[in-house]
Amino acid sequence: MAGAWIKRKKPVVQDAGTPAFALDARKKKTGSRARNRVVMAIACFVGIYGVIGGRLVYYGMQEDATGYNGPTGSTLAARPDILDRNGEVLATDIKTNSLFAEPRKIIDPDEAIELLSTVLPDLNFEQTYNRLKSGSGFAWLKRGLTPQQKSQIMALGIPGIGFRTEKARFYPGGPTASHILGLVNIDNQGIAGMEKYIDAQGLSDLRDVGLADSRSLEPVRLSIDLRVQHVVRDVVVQAMQKYSAIAAGAVVLNVNTGEVLAMASAPDFDPNNPVDVGDKDRLNRMSAGAYEMGSTIKSFTTAMALDSGKVNLQSTFDARRPITIGRQTIRDFHGKGRVLTLPEVFIYSSNIGSAREADVVGIEGHREFLHRLGLLDRMQTELPEVARPMEPKVWKKVHSITISFGHGMATTPLQTAVGAAALMNGGKLIPPTFLPRTPEQAAEVGKRVISEKTSEDMRYLYRLNAEPGSGGSGSRATVKGYRVGGKTGTAEKVVNGRYSKDVRFNAFVAAFPIDKPEYVVLTIVDEPKPESGKVGATAGFNAAPMVQEIIRRSASFLGVKPDFEEEQQSAPLMVNFNQ
Repeated sequence: MAGAWIKRKKPVVQDAGTPAFALDARKKKTGSRARNRVVMAIACFVGIYGVIGGRLVYYGMQEDATGYNGPTGSTLAARPDILDRNGEVLATDIKTNSLFAEPRKIIDPDEAIELLSTVLPDLNFEQTYNRLKSGSGFAWLKRGLTPQQKSQIMALGIPGIGFRTEKARFYPGGPTASHILGLVNIDNQGIAGMEKYIDAQGLSDLRDVGLADSRSLEPVRLSIDLRVQHVVRDVVVQAMQKYSAIAAGAVVLNVNTGEVLAMASAPDFDPNNPVDVGDKDRLNRMSAGAYEMGSTIKSFTTAMALDSGKVNLQSTFDARRPITIGRQTIRDFHGKGRVLTLPEVFIYSSNIGSAREADVVGIEGHREFLHRLGLLDRMQTELPEVARPMEPKVWKKVHSITISFGHGMATTPLQTAVGAAALMNGGKLIPPTFLPRTPEQAAEVGKRVISEKTSEDMRYLYRLNAEPGSGGSGSRATVKGYRVGGKTGTAEKVVNGRYSKDVRFNAFVAAFPIDKPEYVVLTIVDEPKPESGKVGATAGFNAAPMVQEIIRRSASFLGVKPDFEEEQQSAPLMVNFNQ
């Protein structure tokens, strides 16, 4: 039995009194639980991140479903710089910040508006509140913030508010050339002036395909000389104030190329802050306004008579008595009561004499000549803002008579200047342009409208009319050394269906140096009042001095040197036309 007991295998006893097979089983059980815990933890993390990812996808799909109204690629598209003829920057792009909101993320719209108002007091409360309550994915709140405004809004820490960097148009000269440059809308798209013209030349197409990049856009150079433009605008604004006028304007035109060197119309606007651009008095009167140009039209009546070959500088016209046709009686403002030579008709601005000049040519010939000079057709140039001239549908003799001295038809001041340039440059009508143009290019687009002999005679008459002591109305435009010639125009405006003797539209068209003109300058003053201490308010008292000031201040910029000796030699002699 002892041997049997000795051979019996006893269980192994551990320190803790636990059998070994029980410990193995416990180890297996504990390992399985640990693995289960790890698996469960991994599953939890996967589930949590899955939910987060799902919500992000959901929000993204929701924004697409509700319609994303945020900025597109075209909003950030660049525009080319606009330069003057000397390379001075007239318009350029700058970076700016705009404020937007994600309304679905706005916790408290009332608090958000209250906080934003501390930085942006001009914020439209009702409009902004409706946007923040809309529940949409995106809404603009304010475009074009200053860096300081952005910094202050960021410090407010409003959830759901963000900023977008955009491109905005900046005009260093402010209103200096506003009517020429035009302006852009909030999305940097041209809506007026040369800005609109640039879009129409292909920039809009480049924006649509995403190729409007500032690095690939060449600057657009204009024919404008910023120095001359500054002078012209300054003279125009001062004249408007000095003569208590409702408006004033001026243009400087190269007679040999048709290039516009400067053009201004006041009141104007600041394209950097165009809050009043829509006001009707901000109209660009030089190209977008059509007016009866008064006696400046007598330049074309006289040129027409001379070019017909039926009259010359020695021809005479009976101005002893008024002309009565129908219910209208044509009189001279300062009648001489005698027969006048053609130069006298011009320098004394005789309505009766002009009517008789037109009668020489006839009704159809008169109308054809004005169309030939481009005065009765819509002007073709880069500016979109161009008015259509007005004329009678059917011309009768009374129309020809009144139009001969500037009543009964309306055209733009810029067209009048272009027509006058043709009278001065040897007889070629050259379309106006706001882009650089060489004499060779001008020769290709120009067309002859009068003979060189007629142009020579008109230069003589212009100089005679501005010569001191000649009795002409243009003496106040004279600038010593520059040999200025020109013609005044004082048109009575229609008030309540009748011409008023007290409400006028004045103009003066001039050329210099008159022996070989390089530039035409035309000024206008709308409804001027007599200058303080003076009685007259006709063109000779206001529009002519404007021309004088523009030439005096800008001739050197235009490259015209004064020549006092030649001026004395080339001054026309006042002929005794009574012989």
